[in-house]
Amino acid sequence: MNFLGRSTTSLTALALTGAGMVALPSAALAQDAQDYDSDAATPGEAQEPEGRQGRQSALDDLSGVIVVTATKTEDAEEVQDVPLSVTAFNSQSLEALKVRDVQSLTYSAPNVSLDQVGTSRGMANFSIRGLGINSSIPSIDPTVGVFVDGVYLGVNGGVVFDLFDLDSVEILRGPQGVLFGRNVTGGAVLLNTGNPTEEFQGKFRAAVDGPFVDDRGGANYYASGVVSGPLVEDTVLFKLGAYYNNDEGYFTNLFDGSNQGAAETYIVRGALELRPRDDVTLLAKLDYFDSTGDGPAGQNRGIFRRDTFDLSIDNRGSYDTEITTGSLRADVEVGPGTLSNIFGYRDYSAFTNGDIDSAPIFGFHSDTEFTQEQYSNEIRYAISEADYDLTFGGFYFTQDLAYTEVRDLPPLSPLTFYGGGTQEHTVLGAFASAKYYLTERLSVQAGLRWSREEKDDTVTYIRPRPMCSVVDGTCPTTGTNPFIPTENNGFEDGNVWENLSPKLGLQYELDNAQVYASWTRGYRSGGYNFRITNAQVFENVVVPATGGNFYFDEERVDNYELGAKFQSLDGRITLNGAVYYTDIADMQREVNQSSPTAGVSQFILNTADASIYGGELEGRFRVLDSLLLTGNIGIIDASYDEVRFDISGDGVIDGADLALKLPRVPDLTWGLGLIHELYLGSDSEILTRVNFQHRDEFAYTDSNLGYIQEADMLDVNITWNTPMEGLSFSIYGKNLLDEVQAGGDTQVPFGGPLSTGQAVPFAFYPQFGTLAPLSKGRTLGAEVTFEF
Repeated sequence: MNFLGRSTTSLTALALTGAGMVALPSAALAQDAQDYDSDAATPGEAQEPEGRQGRQSALDDLSGVIVVTATKTEDAEEVQDVPLSVTAFNSQSLEALKVRDVQSLTYSAPNVSLDQVGTSRGMANFSIRGLGINSSIPSIDPTVGVFVDGVYLGVNGGVVFDLFDLDSVEILRGPQGVLFGRNVTGGAVLLNTGNPTEEFQGKFRAAVDGPFVDDRGGANYYASGVVSGPLVEDTVLFKLGAYYNNDEGYFTNLFDGSNQGAAETYIVRGALELRPRDDVTLLAKLDYFDSTGDGPAGQNRGIFRRDTFDLSIDNRGSYDTEITTGSLRADVEVGPGTLSNIFGYRDYSAFTNGDIDSAPIFGFHSDTEFTQEQYSNEIRYAISEADYDLTFGGFYFTQDLAYTEVRDLPPLSPLTFYGGGTQEHTVLGAFASAKYYLTERLSVQAGLRWSREEKDDTVTYIRPRPMCSVVDGTCPTTGTNPFIPTENNGFEDGNVWENLSPKLGLQYELDNAQVYASWTRGYRSGGYNFRITNAQVFENVVVPATGGNFYFDEERVDNYELGAKFQSLDGRITLNGAVYYTDIADMQREVNQSSPTAGVSQFILNTADASIYGGELEGRFRVLDSLLLTGNIGIIDASYDEVRFDISGDGVIDGADLALKLPRVPDLTWGLGLIHELYLGSDSEILTRVNFQHRDEFAYTDSNLGYIQEADMLDVNITWNTPMEGLSFSIYGKNLLDEVQAGGDTQVPFGGPLSTGQAVPFAFYPQFGTLAPLSKGRTLGAEVTFEF
């Protein structure tokens, strides 16, 4: 059988350019988007512009075809061919965006937020299509799974740190329960680092940026280098890379006039690829990361206006993070398909000290210590034939967590609080996914994953007690608190969650378009709260609310989606869109409230059932050979269907709770962008990229007292590719409108009334202070790159 729908779409598909030029990631310009003389070139083969001497244009480099690994088929697929809502970036797009970490892509795609929480540096706070968390509690499973070179990261810690030498990034929207497992109910972010190359090559870059024209903070310096090539021709390939970043601190601390937000980071990375036979490939990667610096740049929005970068804290805080990650991938051609095995390892340790009251007095300071060690292994067999694709396999994952939290609150207690928890976490999974062509155009997709997830936890309530460390095993989990005999010290408990995650879909393909529909179910497993600050309230109020269990239960997400992808026959216009309905049962939420005894009280509960309706549209139009326009829009409408906990905090469960907005759900995101190439002759050109992205205001806490204001982000990058091949210079600006954004908006009992929005003298207000860790404002920079 000859299925034209598959082959023709592949030939004409464009992967996205756009470095997030807002939305492009779903498709990028291929060579056939260039003008060519039909008498001098075969179809799809572009001629070089007059005067070029063999170098491909920068705009075409930016918009090269992107293949994605999201479907885990034997052959990687072009982004326009997959029946998924996916935004993908190639390495050139990522460079044009000046992506330094995953958070840099927050304002690059609709209905996607890849922020960090800010209280613990590097702690992800991701949300896709309104499914996300608002917490730094390490025992909470992420709704958005992050995978580095195919290896799942089991916790949110250490995710939003410096990145370099990325080959591609894929952002998948919606539950990915079949191929990527449980706890990926919102979506998945796939980070693919660069592989060794068959030819010797290298890339070196140095950059400096900072506020400069604004009266705040200092400079931020970057340097990185990568070399790659063969050790034994066609048999042994290597890659070595190193990265250094010295950030002097973007913000000015009004308490003493010092810079706040300083950080120093080192990364060393190596990769080795072996090809002992034509049908066998072994790829090993090892990465060491070390970063130290200041604690959170917290703004108390009961003291300072939330539209300023003003902050005043008496404790600059600190963090110290060390991460070692490794992976070993083996691909062997067996019979009609490919057998792949991906082994992963990660060792993560982090210490933080922060000024949680975010005020110029010693009100609430906190230390945390967190360690994680994980092992994972996925084995799968994939077959791609003319009329079907089939992938099946198994997954094993285990991690050990240990978390200690220390709180000093002199105005509230003369004693120091200690507590936290440990967890032994094991996951087993088996999965199968298939795509079968019923006709030349119409195919059906089906998938199923079985998962078994087990967690064994010990928890010590974070209460006044003698000094102890959960990490060192010195904090008690049984008996009563020696300082408060009416309270228990904690508990030991365990539970198992087992489920089936199905997927069904249809896809209809045309020569230059496709329509798809799918239903997907995903689960986020239950778990335990490492941050319990009131033993009596937890055991007398919260535990009965969970049926007498110490754990919160799993969350189930069903997603129904209808999408279409279109590309004009000449490749100049691409338009991708999707509408979806998401049904959430037993929604897991962290109920975050100000506490007059512990500073902040955080319960994790299955609070409600909810519904989310939404849609996304991404497009691009190559107006001229030298000009590409892009655009995107995302709309979300979310509401509670049933509420089973007093999330408003008014003492009753009623219509006031149902009327609250779901946290982390901006109603509207939209953006516009352009890329322009100006050829200067002598193989020299100037590439200009402009990107604007808007995000609506959204509630941050369940009670809606905390919120993140709307933002209009404008980024510009101008790159001169010099006549000397491989040498380029860039000047760039990020957040040129100097918009104020924060990682969170958590209530603390220090500060002033939030409702005024005005600076007021420091005071004790049980509900109206905040911890709002600021994100950087306007940044100007310059970069030089040399590659060979």
